[in-house]
Amino acid sequence: MQDPNPLPWGAQDRFQAHFIVRKNTGRNNTDFIARTILSTQGHFGSKKIKGVKWDGGKLAKILDGDSALTEMIQKQSVNDATIFVDPTENAVRIYGKWKNNFEFGISKELFEIYDKIAGHIKAL
Repeated sequence: MQDPNPLPWGAQDRFQAHFIVRKNTGRNNTDFIARTILSTQGHFGSKKIKGVKWDGGKLAKILDGDSALTEMIQKQSVNDATIFVDPTENAVRIYGKWKNNFEFGISKELFEIYDKIAGHIKAL
């Protein structure tokens, strides 16, 4: 008899691009943790971003103070504006939400946002 609820093993149709910034974070890994908190209006496909706040450590406070970065993020879709920053042993990862093969891609504007965040990481 076949299982009516099979486990989702095997290749999944989901992708996620990670941008790696080489940075020795030392013992203060929590300083390099950040994620966007979006305030939105509308529903479903018409949802628009009204404001962007950063939650996390020192890096989040620096990113929160960058008004040019905030303006760039507000022009993105809700999925692209959801950004996470996590430290690893000798680098810091910048990434967004998982996307399927039709949605997957990095626009020039999104690359500029990630590059600006990387600049703040290097300066910290």
